[in-house]
Amino acid sequence: MSLAKELDTPQDIREDVIFPPGDLYSDEPPLETELHLRQIILLLKCLEWLWRDRNDFYVAGNLTIYYSPHQRRTEDFRGPDFFVVLDTERKLRKSWVVWEEDGKYPHVIVEILSESTANTDRELKKKLYQDTFRTPDYFWFDPYTLEFAGFHLLDGKYQPLEPNEQGYLWSQQLGLYLGIHEGLLRFFTPEGELVPTPEEIAEYERQQKEVAQQQAERAQEQVEYERQQKEVAQQQVERTQEQVEYERQQKEVIQQQAERLAAKLRELNIDPDTI
Repeated sequence: MSLAKELDTPQDIREDVIFPPGDLYSDEPPLETELHLRQIILLLKCLEWLWRDRNDFYVAGNLTIYYSPHQRRTEDFRGPDFFVVLDTERKLRKSWVVWEEDGKYPHVIVEILSESTANTDRELKKKLYQDTFRTPDYFWFDPYTLEFAGFHLLDGKYQPLEPNEQGYLWSQQLGLYLGIHEGLLRFFTPEGELVPTPEEIAEYERQQKEVAQQQAERAQEQVEYERQQKEVAQQQVERTQEQVEYERQQKEVIQQQAERLAAKLRELNIDPDTI
């Protein structure tokens, strides 16, 4: 029997249950603080930049996940602060509707803790992501207290992840570390290098361009300095040659004067050697 036919049976439908269409809008409350918003945007930008050449994933923040076609008005949907689904089409969505996505749930979820949601994230959501979503990697992070924890699903139960020497936690699904950098949660490569934002890349390239420009200017200055030094050396050689020529001419003049004097003395019958 089809799902539609099942739902046509009156006794199968509770009063608080509706059968929603697949094209559902997200129904998430506003984020608690600007810092929460910035943290989510930071994770989104970094992963989308890192995987900019891939089209086989979906990443979103503060977006509703609908996971029951027998949708209750107040239950059976959750909106993780940040989640990633792998092996799916990369496209814009109004929400993540599991029954319209081949039954796929997120492979990675990150919750940003706040005073009002911390207990829910640590308990109820953790159990939901473990038992219903079966999400392999679950993390939570508090941008104010810097509380950070991660779990990996093993034999149907979440097991705490052990941090490496830098305090980073490994996400098997992403092939990346998550760790705290300058007070915010960031991604790191397997080699431990920070995954940059597009703005950081642009700033780095600007700085590299500036350095290259400075190096080019210094190289040009060095070329000009060497040209001047060569010119100075050439001038010194020319002055030396001029000095040699001057001395030669002076010697020649003296020689000519001596010859004229000797000739004059001989005209006077004076032996020059006697003088």
